[in-house]
Amino acid sequence: MAISFDPAVPGSALEAFMADRHLATLTVLRGDGSPQVTPVGFTYDPDRQLGRVITWAASYKAKAIAARPGSQVAVCHIDGGNWLTFYGTAALSNEPAEVSEAVNRYGARYRPPKVRDDRVVIVIAVDRIVGRLPEQA
Repeated sequence: MAISFDPAVPGSALEAFMADRHLATLTVLRGDGSPQVTPVGFTYDPDRQLGRVITWAASYKAKAIAARPGSQVAVCHIDGGNWLTFYGTAALSNEPAEVSEAVNRYGARYRPPKVRDDRVVIVIAVDRIVGRLPEQA
C-alpha cells in the first residue's frame, strides 16, 4: 500500500532510497495534454523541497517545460516493489549557480555527467510524495 511522505521531512527510509542509484522517469505534458515519459537521473533536496533533473536545452523535456512554465510533472523511481513518485511544479533554469548545484548533486548520486555547454536544469517544486518503501512492506 502506498503512503504519503512529507516533502519537507521525508524520513530516513526515503532518504536512504534516494541515496541509492535509482533511475527514474519524468512525465511532462505535451501541448495536446498527452503525457511524455522519459528516463532521467533525479535528485531531491528536502531542505528546499526541490527535485532536479539535468538535461540539455534542445531536449524535448526542456522544451516542454520552457513552453509551459509552472506545469505539473511527476518523477517516479522504481526498484522492485519499492517506489516513490514526486509531484510538483516545474521550471527550466540555465542560471549557472542552479545548473552547477544540479550537476554536483547528480554527480554525487550517479556519476559526474559529461560537460555540456547547453546544460540546463529542470527544477521541480515538490508538493507531494507518495510511495512504498522497504520498512512499509
